[in-house]
Amino acid sequence: MATQQPKVWFITGASRGFGLDTARAALARGDSVVATARRPEAIQAALGAHERLLAVALDVTDELQAQAAAELAIARFGRIDVLLNNAGYGLLGAVEEASAKETERQFATNVFGLLNVTRAVLPHMRRAGAGHVINISSVGGFSAYAGWGVYGATKFAVEGLTAALALELAPLGIRATTVQPGFFRTDFLDASSMVKTAREIADYAPTVGAMRTLMRGANHQQPGDPKKLAQALLKLVDAPEPPVHLPLGSDTVARLGEKHRVVEAELAAWRELAVSTDHDDVAS
Repeated sequence: MATQQPKVWFITGASRGFGLDTARAALARGDSVVATARRPEAIQAALGAHERLLAVALDVTDELQAQAAAELAIARFGRIDVLLNNAGYGLLGAVEEASAKETERQFATNVFGLLNVTRAVLPHMRRAGAGHVINISSVGGFSAYAGWGVYGATKFAVEGLTAALALELAPLGIRATTVQPGFFRTDFLDASSMVKTAREIADYAPTVGAMRTLMRGANHQQPGDPKKLAQALLKLVDAPEPPVHLPLGSDTVARLGEKHRVVEAELAAWRELAVSTDHDDVAS
């Protein structure tokens, strides 16, 4: 059986959660990892010294720092085979409750930061004529939840960007995949990874208030195992024909099926009006 050539990973948000678990799993199987975070010392404390590990300081909202980190990766390992855009955080609150500043910060990290890093890495992949961009999205990037509107909007953006990237990069030998995790037992619901809107409006108590209560009880009780997600990512990058979308978690699979059923039902109910807006000279 043919063996896979060791890969070089570039991982953002690698000091904890999916990023750290994936870095650890990649190193364990013989891959090399450029692990980035705002505090690279946290990566070194978690993973220890390793000849195939390069811990780099990176605030993804700083485009120049992203470019410098990519150059360090190339200088150390000569190439980047896999870009895992994992850095991000959640904002819990109603759409109306989220201030302009809170919304801007959310997009600055989850969307514009992802773009900063992607623009920094892609020139190296294009020169090599190979590579795989993996963007961590969410089940909330496919199906909306009350209280997660702004966060979900960032992940819907990631979904759209990744789908376009897949079309643009395929002729260049580069793959792009969006990964849609459900609720996994990470620190995502801790204060270190989730921010609550400063404003709370009483009218949203039955919807967003209920979500806040649900999230307090769900913290560290989520069904997904992040170590299994890391192993799934290893399988993803080894696949000869990787998908553009990869849902992970039984809850995500169930939610995707539910949304497909709702969309099909809405289309059936409104099809006549939907197709009525064509010019009269267009065959129906």
